[in-house]
Amino acid sequence: HFPLSRRAAFRQVTTLHGRLDLPDLPPLYYRFTDMPVISISHSQRRPLPQAQWVGTVYHGLPPDSFTFQETQGDYLLFLGRISPEKRVDRAIEIARRSGRKLKIAAKIDRVDRYYFNKHIKHLLNEPFIEFIGEVDHGGKNKLLGGASALLFPIDWPEPFGLVMIEAFACGTPVIGFSCGSVPEIIVDGETGFIVDDIDRAVEAVGKIDQISRARCRGEFEQRFTDRHMAKDYIRIYHHLLSGSSTQVAA
Repeated sequence: HFPLSRRAAFRQVTTLHGRLDLPDLPPLYYRFTDMPVISISHSQRRPLPQAQWVGTVYHGLPPDSFTFQETQGDYLLFLGRISPEKRVDRAIEIARRSGRKLKIAAKIDRVDRYYFNKHIKHLLNEPFIEFIGEVDHGGKNKLLGGASALLFPIDWPEPFGLVMIEAFACGTPVIGFSCGSVPEIIVDGETGFIVDDIDRAVEAVGKIDQISRARCRGEFEQRFTDRHMAKDYIRIYHHLLSGSSTQVAA
C-alpha cells in the first residue's frame, strides 16, 4: 500500500507484525524510506535498518483477559502451533530430561501436517506427554494458569510471541530460547529464564520455583496491558502529527 500512501492527503503509519528477514523485503524498504513504520519489538527491526522506524509498540492485552493463579501446577506447557520453527520437539526433550509432565496444546495447520506426521507424532507416545490439540480462550486460560512454566523453545526470530505475555498475565513464568523478541519480553531470573540450549532449559526447569508468580503478573500489568499499548500508539501519532518523522524515544 506504500505507493497509495504516498498520494494520500493525510499522514499514515504502518505497524509491521510479521517476520522481516525475507529476501524480497529490503528492496521495498529502500524504495519507500519515507514511509513511517512501527515495530512490535526492537529485534524485529534488525533485517531492515533502512526502514523509517518511528517507534516500537509491544502488544498488550486487557488485564481481565486472563486469570492470575497464585499457585502453580505440576506440569510444563507448550502452547502454540506445531511447526518446524516452534520446536515442540525441544519442549518434549526438556520435559523428558526434567522428569516433568508436559501438556501440549497446539494446532496443526495443513501446511505443517507432513512435518507433524514425520517428525513429531511418534514423540507423543511418551507417558509424560498429554497432547490436547487446539484450545479455545477458556482452555488456554486454564492451561496457562495451571502450568509451572511455559516452554517457548523457538529457533526463529519471532517478532513478539504473544503467548509469553498471556502466561505472565496468569502468573506463569516462561522459559524461552534466546531468539527474536524473547530477551525483550522475559526478565531473566525474574519472570522466567532465557536459555541458549536444552541443557540450560533443563537447569531452568529445576529453578522455576524461584520465580514469583506475582512478579510475573506485575510485569504484565506494568508493560503489556492494552492500555500501555494504546498510550504508546497515541504518543507516536502525536509525534507524527507534529510534523516530525524522527523516532519517538522509547
